[in-house]
Amino acid sequence: MLTITLIILLLTCVISFTAFSNDKITNDLIFYPTAITNHNQWYRFITCGFIHADIMHLAFNMYTFYLFGNIVERAFGEIFGESGKALYIIMYVVALIVCLLPTYFQHKDNYHYRSLGASGAVSAVIFIGIFLYPTMGMGIFPIPINIPAFIFGPIYLIISAYLAKKGHGNINHSAHIWGALFGIVFLIITSQFLSEFRPLEHFVNEVSSYLR
Repeated sequence: MLTITLIILLLTCVISFTAFSNDKITNDLIFYPTAITNHNQWYRFITCGFIHADIMHLAFNMYTFYLFGNIVERAFGEIFGESGKALYIIMYVVALIVCLLPTYFQHKDNYHYRSLGASGAVSAVIFIGIFLYPTMGMGIFPIPINIPAFIFGPIYLIISAYLAKKGHGNINHSAHIWGALFGIVFLIITSQFLSEFRPLEHFVNEVSSYLR
C-alpha cells in the first residue's frame, strides 16, 4: 500500500540521490539563510528537507522516518478520520519550516551557514509517536537496551540541547529540538479542535499505568 509516509520517503530519496551528483540542485535547495534574507527564497525552508549530506545521513533519517511515520500516519487516521492524511502532510511540511526558524534568526546574515536534511520534521514525527505510545521501547545506539519512550524523549532533548549549546559538529541540533516540540504542540492543538482525543491526558494515563 502506498502510504503518505512512503511517498515522502521515496520523494526524499529520489531528490537526495539526484543532488548527490549535482551540486547545482544542492545549492538551489539547501537552507541558506542569507539567500532567504536577501532574495526572499523562502522555499528553502521546505526544500532543504528533501536533500541530505550523504547516503548515511539519508539512510538514518529515512529509516527512522519509516518506522515512526507509519505508526503516526495510522494514528492520525484513527484520531482524525478522513482528515488524518491531510493533517499528517501539513504537520510534516510545517515541521520543516518551524524547526528552522530559530536557526534562521540566528544565522540570517551569516554567509557561511548552510543546513540540509529532514531531521527536524523526522523529530516531529518521532515525538508525536512518543506522545501517543509513551511506554513503547526505544534504544539509543550503541547501547543494546530499550527504555520506555517517555524516558527516551527527555534524554534525547537534553542531549540535543547540550550539543546545540556546545555548537560543535555539522549537525543542527536546534532543528531536532524545535521539530520535536512542534510535533507535540501540533498534536495537542489539532486534537483539541478536530477530535475528541486528548493526547496529554492519554500520555499521563499511559505513563501512570506503566509506573504502577
